[in-house]
Amino acid sequence: MLGVLAGPLHAADTVLPDKPVGVALLRSATVQGNIVTASVLAPTRSLRPQRRIDRLPATRWQDVNKGPTWSRAALSALSAHAEPLARTVPQDVVDWCPGYASASLADRRAFWVGFLSALAKHESTYRPEAVGGGGRWYGLLQILPATARGYGCKARTGAALMNGAANLSCGLRIMTRTVRRDGVISRGMRGVAADWGPFHSAAKRRDMATWLRRQSYCKSVPYVRPVARPVDLASN
Repeated sequence: MLGVLAGPLHAADTVLPDKPVGVALLRSATVQGNIVTASVLAPTRSLRPQRRIDRLPATRWQDVNKGPTWSRAALSALSAHAEPLARTVPQDVVDWCPGYASASLADRRAFWVGFLSALAKHESTYRPEAVGGGGRWYGLLQILPATARGYGCKARTGAALMNGAANLSCGLRIMTRTVRRDGVISRGMRGVAADWGPFHSAAKRRDMATWLRRQSYCKSVPYVRPVARPVDLASN
Protein backbone atom coordinates (compact mmCIF):
# COMPACT_ATOMS: atom_id res chain seq x y z
CA MET A 1 0.00 0.00 0.00
CA LEU A 2 1.43 3.37 -0.97
CA GLY A 3 0.84 6.67 0.83
CA VAL A 4 1.67 10.19 -0.37
CA LEU A 5 2.70 12.85 2.10
CA ALA A 6 2.84 16.52 1.02
CA GLY A 7 5.94 18.40 2.14
CA PRO A 8 9.41 17.23 3.17
CA LEU A 9 9.94 14.93 6.10
CA HIS A 10 12.14 17.62 7.70
CA ALA A 11 12.85 21.24 6.97
CA ALA A 12 14.62 23.98 8.86
CA ASP A 13 11.41 25.91 9.51
CA THR A 14 9.37 22.85 10.55
CA VAL A 15 7.30 23.46 13.68
CA LEU A 16 6.96 20.36 15.85
CA PRO A 17 3.49 19.56 17.25
CA ASP A 18 2.79 20.00 20.93
CA LYS A 19 1.55 16.40 21.27
CA PRO A 20 2.99 13.15 19.90
CA VAL A 21 1.58 12.14 16.54
CA GLY A 22 1.18 8.47 15.61
CA VAL A 23 2.81 7.43 12.37
CA ALA A 24 2.69 4.25 10.33
CA LEU A 25 5.76 2.04 10.26
CA LEU A 26 7.47 2.31 6.88
CA ARG A 27 9.18 -0.34 4.85
CA SER A 28 10.85 2.25 2.62
CA ALA A 29 10.49 5.89 1.53
CA THR A 30 11.66 7.92 -1.44
CA VAL A 31 11.90 11.72 -1.63
CA GLN A 32 11.40 13.75 -4.82
CA GLY A 33 11.32 17.44 -4.15
CA ASN A 34 8.70 18.07 -1.49
CA ILE A 35 6.87 14.75 -2.14
CA VAL A 36 7.55 11.67 -0.05
CA THR A 37 6.32 8.30 -1.27
CA ALA A 38 6.22 5.71 1.49
CA SER A 39 5.49 1.97 1.54
CA VAL A 40 3.61 0.88 4.64
CA LEU A 41 5.17 -2.03 6.49
CA ALA A 42 3.52 -5.32 5.51
CA PRO A 43 1.87 -7.33 8.31
CA THR A 44 4.28 -9.73 9.98
CA ARG A 45 1.59 -12.45 10.24
CA SER A 46 -0.13 -14.04 7.28
CA LEU A 47 -3.76 -13.06 6.84
CA ARG A 48 -4.56 -16.46 5.37
CA PRO A 49 -6.89 -18.64 7.48
CA GLN A 50 -4.81 -20.89 9.72
CA ARG A 51 -5.24 -24.64 9.35
CA ARG A 52 -7.24 -26.12 12.23
CA ILE A 53 -5.27 -28.50 14.44
CA ASP A 54 -7.44 -31.47 15.38
CA ARG A 55 -7.14 -32.75 18.91
CA LEU A 56 -8.53 -36.23 18.49
CA PRO A 57 -8.71 -38.76 21.32
CA ALA A 58 -6.45 -41.80 21.42
CA THR A 59 -7.97 -44.69 19.49
CA ARG A 60 -6.95 -48.11 18.29
CA TRP A 61 -7.53 -47.09 14.69
CA GLN A 62 -5.51 -43.86 14.84
CA ASP A 63 -2.81 -45.31 12.55
CA VAL A 64 -5.35 -46.58 10.01
CA ASN A 65 -5.71 -44.40 6.91
CA LYS A 66 -9.28 -43.29 7.64
CA GLY A 67 -8.99 -43.46 11.41
CA PRO A 68 -9.03 -39.68 12.00
CA THR A 69 -12.11 -39.35 9.76
CA TRP A 70 -13.91 -42.00 11.78
CA SER A 71 -12.98 -40.29 15.05
CA ARG A 72 -14.36 -36.97 13.81
CA ALA A 73 -17.58 -38.66 12.68
CA ALA A 74 -18.01 -40.32 16.06
CA LEU A 75 -17.38 -37.06 17.91
CA SER A 76 -19.94 -35.35 15.69
CA ALA A 77 -22.55 -37.99 16.55
CA LEU A 78 -21.70 -37.66 20.26
CA SER A 79 -22.47 -33.96 20.00
CA ALA A 80 -25.79 -34.68 18.28
CA HIS A 81 -28.07 -37.72 18.54
CA ALA A 82 -25.65 -39.64 20.80
CA GLU A 83 -25.02 -36.82 23.28
CA PRO A 84 -27.33 -38.46 25.87
CA LEU A 85 -24.91 -41.42 25.87
CA ALA A 86 -22.01 -39.20 26.97
CA ARG A 87 -24.19 -37.68 29.70
CA THR A 88 -25.10 -41.12 31.08
CA VAL A 89 -23.03 -42.78 33.82
CA PRO A 90 -23.43 -46.57 33.41
CA GLN A 91 -23.37 -48.60 36.64
CA ASP A 92 -20.40 -50.68 35.48
CA VAL A 93 -18.42 -47.86 33.87
CA VAL A 94 -15.62 -48.13 36.44
CA ASP A 95 -14.74 -51.52 34.89
CA TRP A 96 -14.13 -49.75 31.59
CA CYS A 97 -13.08 -46.23 32.47
CA PRO A 98 -12.34 -45.45 36.16
CA GLY A 99 -12.37 -41.67 35.71
CA TYR A 100 -15.56 -41.48 33.63
CA ALA A 101 -18.02 -40.40 36.35
CA SER A 102 -15.98 -37.31 37.26
CA ALA A 103 -14.71 -36.62 33.74
CA SER A 104 -15.62 -33.64 31.59
CA LEU A 105 -18.13 -34.10 28.78
CA ALA A 106 -15.23 -33.85 26.30
CA ASP A 107 -13.39 -36.73 28.01
CA ARG A 108 -16.56 -38.80 28.14
CA ARG A 109 -16.99 -38.33 24.40
CA ALA A 110 -13.34 -39.29 23.96
CA PHE A 111 -13.98 -42.50 25.91
CA TRP A 112 -16.83 -43.53 23.64
CA VAL A 113 -14.73 -42.89 20.52
CA GLY A 114 -11.98 -45.05 22.01
CA PHE A 115 -14.61 -47.64 22.96
CA LEU A 116 -15.84 -47.82 19.37
CA SER A 117 -12.30 -48.31 18.10
CA ALA A 118 -11.67 -51.10 20.62
CA LEU A 119 -14.87 -52.84 19.54
CA ALA A 120 -14.09 -52.38 15.83
CA LYS A 121 -10.78 -54.18 16.33
CA HIS A 122 -12.65 -57.38 17.22
CA GLU A 123 -15.63 -56.93 14.93
CA SER A 124 -13.93 -56.02 11.64
CA THR A 125 -10.24 -55.36 12.28
CA TYR A 126 -10.98 -51.78 11.13
CA ARG A 127 -12.24 -52.84 7.69
CA PRO A 128 -15.32 -50.81 6.73
CA GLU A 129 -16.02 -53.15 3.82
CA ALA A 130 -16.13 -56.25 6.05
CA VAL A 131 -19.18 -58.51 5.65
CA GLY A 132 -19.74 -61.33 8.13
CA GLY A 133 -22.27 -63.96 9.14
CA GLY A 134 -22.76 -65.15 5.60
CA GLY A 135 -23.72 -61.72 4.32
CA ARG A 136 -25.73 -60.64 7.36
CA TRP A 137 -23.51 -58.12 9.19
CA TYR A 138 -21.77 -55.12 7.67
CA GLY A 139 -19.03 -52.62 8.28
CA LEU A 140 -16.76 -51.53 11.10
CA LEU A 141 -19.14 -52.61 13.86
CA GLN A 142 -20.81 -55.47 11.91
CA ILE A 143 -24.37 -54.16 12.08
CA LEU A 144 -27.35 -56.10 10.74
CA PRO A 145 -29.36 -53.88 8.33
CA ALA A 146 -32.62 -54.94 10.02
CA THR A 147 -31.20 -53.79 13.37
CA ALA A 148 -30.15 -50.47 11.84
CA ARG A 149 -33.66 -49.93 10.49
CA GLY A 150 -35.20 -50.91 13.82
CA TYR A 151 -33.19 -48.26 15.66
CA GLY A 152 -33.87 -45.57 13.08
CA CYS A 153 -30.35 -45.31 11.64
CA LYS A 154 -29.85 -43.35 8.43
CA ALA A 155 -27.71 -46.20 7.04
CA ARG A 156 -30.26 -48.99 6.55
CA THR A 157 -28.72 -51.24 3.90
CA GLY A 158 -25.60 -53.35 3.76
CA ALA A 159 -24.03 -50.99 1.24
CA ALA A 160 -24.78 -47.93 3.37
CA LEU A 161 -23.38 -49.59 6.48
CA MET A 162 -20.05 -50.12 4.73
CA ASN A 163 -19.47 -46.38 4.99
CA GLY A 164 -17.31 -46.07 8.09
CA ALA A 165 -18.76 -42.81 9.39
CA ALA A 166 -22.35 -43.94 8.81
CA ASN A 167 -21.69 -47.26 10.52
CA LEU A 168 -20.28 -45.60 13.63
CA SER A 169 -23.12 -43.10 13.75
CA CYS A 170 -25.59 -45.98 13.66
CA GLY A 171 -23.64 -47.89 16.31
CA LEU A 172 -23.76 -44.90 18.64
CA ARG A 173 -27.50 -44.52 18.05
CA ILE A 174 -27.99 -48.14 19.11
CA MET A 175 -25.69 -47.81 22.15
CA THR A 176 -27.42 -44.64 23.30
CA ARG A 177 -30.70 -46.53 23.44
CA THR A 178 -29.41 -49.74 25.05
CA VAL A 179 -27.02 -48.25 27.62
CA ARG A 180 -29.66 -45.81 28.85
CA ARG A 181 -32.27 -48.58 28.84
CA ASP A 182 -30.20 -51.07 30.84
CA GLY A 183 -27.98 -48.67 32.80
CA VAL A 184 -24.83 -50.66 32.01
CA ILE A 185 -22.21 -51.13 29.30
CA SER A 186 -21.90 -54.91 29.48
CA ARG A 187 -22.75 -56.27 32.94
CA GLY A 188 -25.09 -59.23 32.70
CA MET A 189 -24.66 -59.16 28.91
CA ARG A 190 -26.97 -56.16 28.76
CA GLY A 191 -26.36 -52.67 27.37
CA VAL A 192 -23.89 -52.73 24.49
CA ALA A 193 -23.28 -56.43 25.08
CA ALA A 194 -26.89 -57.20 24.10
CA ASP A 195 -26.04 -56.45 20.46
CA TRP A 196 -22.31 -57.13 20.03
CA GLY A 197 -20.73 -60.56 20.25
CA PRO A 198 -17.18 -59.70 21.42
CA PHE A 199 -18.55 -58.85 24.88
CA HIS A 200 -19.49 -62.51 25.33
CA SER A 201 -15.79 -63.42 25.25
CA ALA A 202 -13.96 -62.81 28.54
CA ALA A 203 -10.65 -62.47 26.69
CA LYS A 204 -12.01 -59.84 24.30
CA ARG A 205 -13.72 -57.91 27.10
CA ARG A 206 -10.45 -57.91 29.02
CA ASP A 207 -8.50 -56.75 25.98
CA MET A 208 -10.87 -53.84 25.31
CA ALA A 209 -11.16 -52.75 28.94
CA THR A 210 -7.42 -52.98 29.62
CA TRP A 211 -6.62 -50.74 26.66
CA LEU A 212 -9.31 -48.19 27.56
CA ARG A 213 -8.27 -47.93 31.22
CA ARG A 214 -4.77 -46.92 30.11
CA GLN A 215 -5.94 -43.87 28.18
CA SER A 216 -5.65 -40.38 29.64
CA TYR A 217 -9.39 -39.71 29.33
CA CYS A 218 -10.08 -42.62 31.70
CA LYS A 219 -7.62 -41.69 34.43
CA SER A 220 -9.09 -40.77 37.78
CA VAL A 221 -8.12 -37.36 39.10
CA PRO A 222 -6.90 -37.84 42.69
CA TYR A 223 -8.78 -35.88 45.32
CA VAL A 224 -6.54 -33.51 47.25
CA ARG A 225 -7.87 -32.69 50.70
CA PRO A 226 -7.59 -28.96 51.47
CA VAL A 227 -5.00 -28.18 54.16
CA ALA A 228 -6.47 -26.36 57.14
CA ARG A 229 -5.05 -22.89 57.72
CA PRO A 230 -3.22 -22.33 61.01
CA VAL A 231 -5.42 -20.72 63.65
CA ASP A 232 -3.25 -17.61 63.94
CA LEU A 233 -3.44 -17.00 60.17
CA ALA A 234 -7.15 -17.77 59.95
CA SER A 235 -7.90 -15.08 62.50
CA ASN A 236 -6.07 -12.36 60.55
